[in-house]
Amino acid sequence: MILEIENLKQHYGVLEVLDIVSWKVDYGIYWIQGENGAGKSTLFRSLAGMLPCSGNIILDAKYDFRAHPVDYRLRMNLGEAEPLYPSFLTPADLISFVAEAKKSPARQADMLIDALGVNYLKQNFGSCSSGMVKKVSLAVAFLGNPSVIILDEPLITIDKEARQALFHLIRAYYEKGVTFLISSHQLFQQEGLEVTESFVLKNKTLVKLKMQ
Repeated sequence: MILEIENLKQHYGVLEVLDIVSWKVDYGIYWIQGENGAGKSTLFRSLAGMLPCSGNIILDAKYDFRAHPVDYRLRMNLGEAEPLYPSFLTPADLISFVAEAKKSPARQADMLIDALGVNYLKQNFGSCSSGMVKKVSLAVAFLGNPSVIILDEPLITIDKEARQALFHLIRAYYEKGVTFLISSHQLFQQEGLEVTESFVLKNKTLVKLKMQ
């Protein structure tokens, strides 16, 4: 299995947001659906190691998110739905930092910058539009050598060209063995992307949906 979750619980104070007893997925592209407020972003940030949670998460059948935090995070990437970066930072700063942290292969960052049209590298985030920030967050999500890439609402605020580039990147990385967890209110079929399975986050857990 690529990703295994057991007894994952997430709380905000006394409010329980997630209670996933067991969820396992192998190599594939998975569509995670759910109403606004269902907890998708919380789930994704927990899987990425950005939020503390209880339970067990195992990646590639050997990397425990607690016992092997560095190895785990090197292989688990997240592109957030509505990223917030310090206003004084520039895309060049962020991409360079993450590329080094993720041990990105040579020229990979330049390839992603060109593909997604991030041609404002020296402009600080405080003066960037939401679409500009989003494209940077997508570029960052593909850095390194991930086993799993999580894309939370990747299609919002990006233009047609960036959308086409994004699906090209997904297909290219998938062909190299990367698994995707994608949350989106929009369908992927028109982009030629075949979804392995679909799940809905409901009542604090993940439920498999029947394929249409």
